[in-house]
Amino acid sequence: MSEADAIERVDEPGTVDSLAADLRALGVAAGDTLLVHSSLSSLGWVAGGPQAVVDALRTVLTDDGTLVMPTHTGQYTDPSAWENPPVPDDWVDIIGESMPPFRPDVTPTRGMGAVPECFRNYPGVVRSEHPTVSFAAWGAAAEEIVTGHELDYGLGDGSPLARVYDRGGDVLLLGVGHGNNTSLHLAEHRADFEKERTTERAPLLRDGERVVVEYDDIEVETDDFEEVGEAFERAVGATEGAVAAATLLDQPALVDFAEDWFESNR
Repeated sequence: MSEADAIERVDEPGTVDSLAADLRALGVAAGDTLLVHSSLSSLGWVAGGPQAVVDALRTVLTDDGTLVMPTHTGQYTDPSAWENPPVPDDWVDIIGESMPPFRPDVTPTRGMGAVPECFRNYPGVVRSEHPTVSFAAWGAAAEEIVTGHELDYGLGDGSPLARVYDRGGDVLLLGVGHGNNTSLHLAEHRADFEKERTTERAPLLRDGERVVVEYDDIEVETDDFEEVGEAFERAVGATEGAVAAATLLDQPALVDFAEDWFESNR
């Protein structure tokens, strides 16, 4: 969406104050633990862009709350499996051997949007050390949520997703659908159905040296995420707001529901 299109979509610009008011009306409150998935373009034209969105979220949550966002880095997956776009076969080894090590402080996100890319650079934000599915957090429980993110099964019970679950957190879908809802991956890992197992490799920085590590994971799917998310909203419910078709969901309830749904439908 162009900037001109964003201006045409709204009667007046979004601001930190207007976004904060919309978030409070949705049910976001001081002290909450909030996992946010977002699309800046869905908000129309915002004065300050992604910075205004982050500022509004922090304003509403306050220092007593915790803001969490996925900061994934698909560039650290196996290049032989890349499809959007694919790379020539003779590039695969070169990419694998030359990729700089993943570093939480500097490695940019890929395909996550402007808001999490902005958020990861904020003072006080800490980021987990998983090379492909890291999360960033700010606030009272930030360290607790991102520290110790296990390499194996990076969206499972050793992940920040599980720490948000343990804290009874919420999921905010800000202009995106359940296809972007990473909490459904936690349900995938917990559900009892046959899964394809994989071994992944990625470079990390350890004691100042580039080290390639191997870790185990499952082949995750998203094709049915919209279906399970809609089923949850019908059966359990969610809160919808005016801003960017925002949806607020109880994360533990969502994960528990999706775990049962996957076991019955996959």
